[in-house]
Parts: sequence; structure tokens; C-alpha cells
Amino acid sequence: MSTQVSLEERFQARIDAEQKIEPKDWMPEAYRKTLIRQISQHAHSEVVGMLPEGNWITRAPSLRRKVALLAKIQDEAGHGLYLYSAAETLGISREELYNELLSGKAKYSSIFNYPTLTWADMGAVGWLVDGAAIMNQVALCKCSYGPYARAMVRVCKEESFHQRQGFELLLTLSKGTPEQHAMAQDAINRWWWPSMMMFGPNDSDSPHSAQSMRWKIKQKFVDMIAEQIKVLNMTLPDPDLRWNEERGHYDFGTIDWTEFNEVLKGNGPCNRERLAARRKAWEEGAWVREAAMAHAAKRQQSV
Repeated sequence: MSTQVSLEERFQARIDAEQKIEPKDWMPEAYRKTLIRQISQHAHSEVVGMLPEGNWITRAPSLRRKVALLAKIQDEAGHGLYLYSAAETLGISREELYNELLSGKAKYSSIFNYPTLTWADMGAVGWLVDGAAIMNQVALCKCSYGPYARAMVRVCKEESFHQRQGFELLLTLSKGTPEQHAMAQDAINRWWWPSMMMFGPNDSDSPHSAQSMRWKIKQKFVDMIAEQIKVLNMTLPDPDLRWNEERGHYDFGTIDWTEFNEVLKGNGPCNRERLAARRKAWEEGAWVREAAMAHAAKRQQSV
């Protein structure tokens, strides 16, 4: 028991000193399990997040837009790869991780259970969804687990580019025809509140630091978007949004958490569709995995 306590104390001392924990280092089982859950959920979100955007590859309005969208989706696939690899260093196989997603045991971000109805959604997803993701995830670049922290440095850099890419798309539409302007405004209207829900419920008077931090990050996001929307000559769908001179921040309305909870329960617009698509891809890709395993085994025999 004394050895166990010593290991835990040593581990906590490294955490307190902001030293990185590496795969071969001793760690408490609760720490390992928490990391697997968090990293796998993040990885699943990246992979499922390709689906609403992939829906528009064949319908992009120009070759430039098609190439840009393809590159972005490729980035998301890469993010999933980095994160699955980081999770594997904790002693769980990628197949186990993916089976948990396909069975519904593991979760992914609820934001990807909304449909992309028009081309303007590609801009709104980049600007709002990726923008909210960056706000939530930038702190992970300094998290205690080395493989996760290093993966997040690249993820956040690429997500930042995706956000600017989304804003540029919306800016182009805002300067186009009245129909294009209206399409962009409609996309913003539909994605604003789901993007706000990505920060999770909060209580501004909460004594808990995690909730307090979420409040501050959400406020920073609102302040940023409320200024950028002016450049687009559009509006956010919040009648309570207004600048508060005394606070030095924007006030904003109350989120309808009923919708959020329904999506989490599996009752979102595209919950079943998203999982069905991932299951189909897994089944149809079986021959590729089998061929790769056979090739690896053959090479091993020849060594």
C-alpha cells in the first residue's frame, strides 16, 4: 500500500509541476480511463464530423471550393487518426474504440447530428462550429498527457484555418445576390444555438472552476462572433444579444437545453443516419483491413 501511495504522490507532483505524462509512465487507472473516454470521444467526433461536410463535395459551386472542402475533410480524417493513435498509447486497440462508437456505447459531439441543408452550411460549420471547438480545445494543447497534448497542437492550428475558411465562404455569399445573402443568413440562424450548446450547460454563479471556465470561454466566443457578424452584414438569431457597457461584454439569451438533451438521447435530426453511415463504412472496409493484416503478416514472416 505504501508503494501505491508513493506512486500516486509522485504522479500528482508531476501533474502539479505541469510535467507531461508519457505512455510508459505509471498513472492511476482512473486517469487512464478518463483519458480514453475523452480522447476517443474527440476522435469519434472528428470522424463523424466528416459526414455532414462530405455531403457537399459533389455539389461545391466551383473547383476551388471543391478542393478546399476536400482538404478540410482530409484534415478532419487526420485529426481522428492522431487522436485514435494517442488513445492506443493507453492500452486500448483502435478496433475496440471503433466498436464502442458503432455500438452506441461511446459518444461523439452532438453538433454533428444536425443536417447541412445548403452550401452556406459549409461556411457556418467552419466559422461557428470549428470556432467553438477551438475555444474549447486550445487548453488541451497544454494538457498533462503528452501524446494528446502534442496531437492537439496540430489539430487546433488546422481548426483555426478551417474557421477562417468558413468565414471567407460566408463573406463571399454575403456580397453576392440577395438569394445568396439570405442562404448565408439562414445557415447562421440554424447553426448558432447548436454551436453555443457545444460549451455545455453552465451557471455563472457556480463555485466550480470547470463550470466557471466554460462560462468565460463561451463569453469570449460570443464577444468574438458578435463583432465578426457585423462584417458579414448579418445578424445572430438572439433577440437578447446586446453590448453591455458596464460588463464590457455582450449579453446573450438563454439556450434551450431541451433540444440539446434530446439530441444527446439520440433523437437529433441525423443521429441514426450518422451511425448507420459509419457502420456501413466499417463493414465495406473489412476487406481493406483484412488485406492490410495479411500483408503485414507476410512481411513479418519474411523478416
